[in-house]
Amino acid sequence: MQPELNLGPLTLQTFGISFALAFLAAGAVITKRLRELKLPVDWAYELCFSGLLGGLVGSRLDYMAENWSDVSDDLLGSLFSGAGLVWYGGAIGGAIGVCLWARRRGLLDRRLLDLCAPALAIGYAIGRIGCQLSGDGDYGIAWDGPWAMAYPNGTVPTDVKVHPTPIYEALAMTLAAYALWRLRDRFRVGVLFSIYLVAAGSERFVVEFVRRNDDLLLGLTQAQLLSVAMFLTGAALLARTARGPGLRVSAVDPGSG
Repeated sequence: MQPELNLGPLTLQTFGISFALAFLAAGAVITKRLRELKLPVDWAYELCFSGLLGGLVGSRLDYMAENWSDVSDDLLGSLFSGAGLVWYGGAIGGAIGVCLWARRRGLLDRRLLDLCAPALAIGYAIGRIGCQLSGDGDYGIAWDGPWAMAYPNGTVPTDVKVHPTPIYEALAMTLAAYALWRLRDRFRVGVLFSIYLVAAGSERFVVEFVRRNDDLLLGLTQAQLLSVAMFLTGAALLARTARGPGLRVSAVDPGSG
């Protein structure tokens, strides 16, 4: 792993680079899809910026809520600190930011969800590459298997060989992104995002069994409980659509709704 890149007097964080690349990749996917849908391609930049801004605010607020005793003495300074970002808060904040943008552009419907599905998957995959490069502690439990590795120089170092779970997630979500992109015109509006929820929820639920997170309820981690909610929501939406007009696009589609 390589947490930092030193370019003369300039030091770059590899996680930050991956974070930026994730948004660029997501923006490229959304741009291409907007062009296919004959919608303004400039919306891709607006959408990604809205998600980035909302995600940063949400992740910081989540971090402050979870570490209130550490930040309560300096709320303003803690809010604008560069340290402490929580993925779940970022996801919620990013979603709120995107929805506010979509409402302004008249795109706050199921088309928005399908538009974002492949982009979310590839963005997540690239983000996990950043976790691997920086060794930020998102790795798994101790293991002596053939591809186990230690993270002695990571930002959260360990000399014990562990499951390289960021690699597992990066590979899984890259495959998910590819599949979602290939399926983008085969299903009715809203189905693609439902498939994303099922895929992302399943992936995270499984990988948590070899992650080093603590159990929260019923022997499951917080991430697994959220993954179950994602999976069930996606499955319920798919079942509802299947009982109605069906999942696949027909010769005459009723529209986006």
